[in-house]
Amino acid sequence: MNEIDVPSFFLCPISLEIMKDPVTVSTGITYDRESIETWLFSKKNTTCPITKQPLIDYTDLTPNHTLRRLIQSWCTMNASHGIERIPTPKPPVNKNQISKLLKDASHSPLTCLRRLKSIASGSETNKRCMEASGAVEFLASIVINNNSNIDSSNEADSNDGSGFELKTSASDEALSLLHNLHLSEQGLKTLLSFRNGEFIESLTRVMQKGFFESRAYAVFLLKSTSEVAEPVQLLHLRQELFVELVQVLKDQISQKTSKATLQTLIQFSPWGRNRIKAVEADTVPVLVELLLDCKERKPCEMMLVLLELLCQCAEGRAELLSHAAGLAIVSKKILRVSTLANDRAVKIILSLSRFSATPHVVQEMLKLGVVAKLCLVLQVDSGNKAKEKAREILKLHARAWRNSPCIPNNLLNSYTNYV
Repeated sequence: MNEIDVPSFFLCPISLEIMKDPVTVSTGITYDRESIETWLFSKKNTTCPITKQPLIDYTDLTPNHTLRRLIQSWCTMNASHGIERIPTPKPPVNKNQISKLLKDASHSPLTCLRRLKSIASGSETNKRCMEASGAVEFLASIVINNNSNIDSSNEADSNDGSGFELKTSASDEALSLLHNLHLSEQGLKTLLSFRNGEFIESLTRVMQKGFFESRAYAVFLLKSTSEVAEPVQLLHLRQELFVELVQVLKDQISQKTSKATLQTLIQFSPWGRNRIKAVEADTVPVLVELLLDCKERKPCEMMLVLLELLCQCAEGRAELLSHAAGLAIVSKKILRVSTLANDRAVKIILSLSRFSATPHVVQEMLKLGVVAKLCLVLQVDSGNKAKEKAREILKLHARAWRNSPCIPNNLLNSYTNYV
């Protein structure tokens, strides 16, 4: 390749490699399909990378057959230089093909699901076509129907004759496919509102009785849908959902799954009684136990963010204080993780100092070195927000802490100066 002069119009403007499947967008610029699909769908852009002009219909990618044939001919002519001929790509599916496949699904659901999976793996265009052709609703209905509360002994499928085993695998396939479709915002909203929210309830049942992989897919879908949900859609979540999310955290299925679970709980917590539901699901002690062993920045930050949200209610603060390591681990993470972690950890202590500061708690803060750590926050580069909150905490209980022997002399001076 280094010895051959490749015509510049054979190269994709994004990848700068020879195009395998050239397609033209509405601005008239031609790109390799894989590159432009990544730009449009994975990176969620709606403009032409070269002209920066908005694309009228960014899902309309017109195959440039003439250019593709020229590239193929050029590859054949230069075969002696080790260049392989680019195979003719499979054309994207259309809505009629997907609609027919879904219509015939009742005869063999698993066959249909596997065919849909194969189609989705072909290209991002195929995924968007599937979404626009009713595949989201079809997949959601399989998950709901196959995870209903009926007795599994009555779940035999007369068409396939495989009983509950088939239904379980069909649900697993549908969940996997929904996750891998990387649904658009509208597709996620369709899931949220499907059958008046039944899909979200069905994910709770998946987490209750599913295998690790299915439970992970359920969490990923919950995370994605929570990011596009209206607040009113998050007001009446069932207690069981929080119990299962916390169980996923305890089981540590995978690092990616744990992060998605934390993000989901963070999204849920601000609305309605969700904080209390999360606390009643034992979220606080689980977070404390995880923080004790957590060494990575991002998970630590997320756990402290969630813990701070839960400590905004009396039940959450009581749970943290009742754990032998609760206050200590929050204090320990200050100045050891990041500026964000400093802010959230100090904010947790501020909530405790304002609303739960019994004489015992105030003295416990001294014994555990929390007060000394707050003094240190004022001396080092810990972030302005953390400094402000630390100063407020020290002022709140200045009378109890000012002359304490638990505060080192080098920090006592700064304490006196700041408060």
